[in-house]
Amino acid sequence: MNPIVIIPSRMASTRLPGKPLADICGTPMIVHVMRRGIEAAIGPVAVACAETEIADAVRAAGGIAVMTDPSLPSGSDRVHAALATLDPSGAHDVVVNLQGDFPTISAEQLRAVILPLSDARVDIATLVAPILSDDEANLSSVVKAACVFERGRATSPALYFSRAPIPWGEGPRWHHIGIYAFRRAALARFVSLPESPLERREKLEQLRALEDGMRIVCARIEHGPFGVDTPADLLRARELLREGLV
Repeated sequence: MNPIVIIPSRMASTRLPGKPLADICGTPMIVHVMRRGIEAAIGPVAVACAETEIADAVRAAGGIAVMTDPSLPSGSDRVHAALATLDPSGAHDVVVNLQGDFPTISAEQLRAVILPLSDARVDIATLVAPILSDDEANLSSVVKAACVFERGRATSPALYFSRAPIPWGEGPRWHHIGIYAFRRAALARFVSLPESPLERREKLEQLRALEDGMRIVCARIEHGPFGVDTPADLLRARELLREGLV
């Protein structure tokens, strides 16, 4: 495999306006995420930007920024567009879509996302972490993955994703972490597909891939990275990074 990491980033956040440039210990959040990607050392790292101010911040920190059409509908579309600019010859056969609001992600967690692609039958790899409480399982903002890790397996096919607390009954549940590693051909196929019925219903784009017969496999990590979506999350991220707790 020859991976590349691309971080889609845009300013349009309703709950935390200007999120990519939010200051965390003197550094914009998008730069923290970029540096985490570089630390993982799985391939070159670039930021797919919707606005020039994000690109300016990335370049000022010594990073690679690619401007993309602000009207693109999703981060996956932005990653695909940036890839065409960064690597028109197709040298990179795996594309990691790293969300720009995970400033505390570890290098080990990011490296885990490419592990399922060692199986040539896998189109898309992603991450899950254990759900620790019923309250967490019942939050619609926590996306659940129906998958099974038996006998210490580190990976498992994803059978479904939902905002509901699936699967039913006793046993572990898994919190889906929205970081993906696509085979390049799978990413091109994915962004060419129309929005699917289950995707529309659950508001989860990965269901588009499952409905089209693509194979998604999850890698298990012990806990998920802390995502920043609200002002309260931002305060917590500042505290974690200031105290060196990640």
